[in-house]
Amino acid sequence: MARQVKRAFKYRFYPTDEQAAELSRTFGCVRLVYNKALEERTRAWYGQRRRISYVQSSAALTEWKKTEELAFLAEVSSVPLQQALRHLQTAFANFFAERAKYPRFKSKKRSRASAEYTRSAFTWRDGRLTLAKTTGPLDIRWSRPLPEGAEPTTVTVSCDSAGRWFVSILVQDIVTPAPATEAAVGLDVGITCLVTLSTGEKITNPRHERRDRERLARAQRDLARKAEGSANRGRARRRVARIHARITDRRRDFLHKLSTRLVHENQVVVIEDLNVAGMVKNHSLARAISDAAWRDLRTMLEYKAAWYGRELVVIDRWFPSTKTCSNCWTVTEQLPLNVRVWTCGGCGARHDRDVNAAKNVLAAGLAVSACGAGVRPQRESSRTGRSATKQETQRVTAGIPRL
Repeated sequence: MARQVKRAFKYRFYPTDEQAAELSRTFGCVRLVYNKALEERTRAWYGQRRRISYVQSSAALTEWKKTEELAFLAEVSSVPLQQALRHLQTAFANFFAERAKYPRFKSKKRSRASAEYTRSAFTWRDGRLTLAKTTGPLDIRWSRPLPEGAEPTTVTVSCDSAGRWFVSILVQDIVTPAPATEAAVGLDVGITCLVTLSTGEKITNPRHERRDRERLARAQRDLARKAEGSANRGRARRRVARIHARITDRRRDFLHKLSTRLVHENQVVVIEDLNVAGMVKNHSLARAISDAAWRDLRTMLEYKAAWYGRELVVIDRWFPSTKTCSNCWTVTEQLPLNVRVWTCGGCGARHDRDVNAAKNVLAAGLAVSACGAGVRPQRESSRTGRSATKQETQRVTAGIPRL
């Protein structure tokens, strides 16, 4: 049965000089309002243990606009400024609910410049988008069409460190579930092979960062030689940013294609709940783990499974999928990381390390899917995106991922 979902469609656009100047001013005002509101909230919380609400922050914004020092805030659209306060409110709600760390200040150098416009701050007419306070519609490159009859509810404009301008248009869309299938697959992620499937298929890790590492190193050395504040340094910084953007774009494209394929081909997809944040603390492997982007793959699988009527099962990170024989369920006591093929001492079956782990992940996931999180093939497993426990195996604690 088709269902309505909110989907964001992201496009590249090319602003005129006047539009770029206005949007840049808006970005600066958004960052200033966010940081100033965060500063006041921090002072109130740590100094008086008093919480400031969104309503109070909004009233303070009105007063700031009346001062001579911050009168320029009234020159840009008020909607992105209000949205910045709403985002800050959400950040604090997540912090107090222990879902996130304490909100951080936005940096001009490190933060992505963006501004969010709600329906009252833009005009959508005949497929042309015009933002409040800007001259004329945006010159958008429509790389793919919006859903027929879609009306944008929210528009987010951003500019990345490489100087590329993007507009993200949020609309209501109708998603039709994929045809039902009996297939199910377990995934074992790694570095040499990005994903090993329980079917025996191995998907090689493209290593996007490594392929451009030499080019990136040259650009970074060139940047280091430029004088601070010079125009040459600005150009060198943008060259570095463009290389990073190229790596990110290629990685995201590959993960989107892989996740879409897995979701369309299988009714049930089973993955492990990995503590990636803990793994990257191993400095010898952090670069490779970050380049693999396992967390991004999981996020894509989660929302695509929900869209297309599939089931994503996440088994507990403590489950010994690598050391368990998928034939007789005998657990091997020691299995060093350099052993890629091993023989079970119980039944004599010979296993490829990664394929065996993927088969065990699938078996555990199917048991969870059928009977719930209380099932124990060897350790606790859990349904949905949350682990049944908050701990990790000794392998993960040591920061050593499965290769």
